[in-house]
Amino acid sequence: MSGAAFDNLKALVVEDNLHMRTLLRSLLTALGLKQVYEAGDGEAAFKILCSKLPDLILTDLTMKPVDGIAFTRRVRLANDSPNPYVPIIMVTGHTERRRVEAARDAGVTEFLAKPITAQGLFLRIAEIVERPRPYVRCAAYFGPDRRRRADESYLGPWRRKEDFEKKLEIK
Repeated sequence: MSGAAFDNLKALVVEDNLHMRTLLRSLLTALGLKQVYEAGDGEAAFKILCSKLPDLILTDLTMKPVDGIAFTRRVRLANDSPNPYVPIIMVTGHTERRRVEAARDAGVTEFLAKPITAQGLFLRIAEIVERPRPYVRCAAYFGPDRRRRADESYLGPWRRKEDFEKKLEIK
């Protein structure tokens, strides 16, 4: 996929650090995106999301007063969200397992660790565009399916270890 394939995409960058916001805007522009909107926190970003309807969002994890996790949850779950299906890329230097899992559980589509590269950003956007994942809604989660690939040998409703254990208990 070439950068020209991205020229019709609109992106929203949510980052409280002005220098990082500028860097992300520059990288997105270099990748061919012509419409890039910016916000310094999740609250301002939600207003832009409602008015500009971006095709993808890049958000930082740690911001105040509304961080990237809370922003993602609002996008995915709020009744007034204009597009709960918009792809969200979490861009952060906080790559501890618990933070990555929290981002995933909030409904983040992709994760990009800082320091970022143009290639890393390109690959995440290409993944969103070329291989969008279906969305899953259940009592405790709404967001992209966490499974990256389908298991062709799978034949039944049970997918998790706990499901198999329950199935064995039922018999």
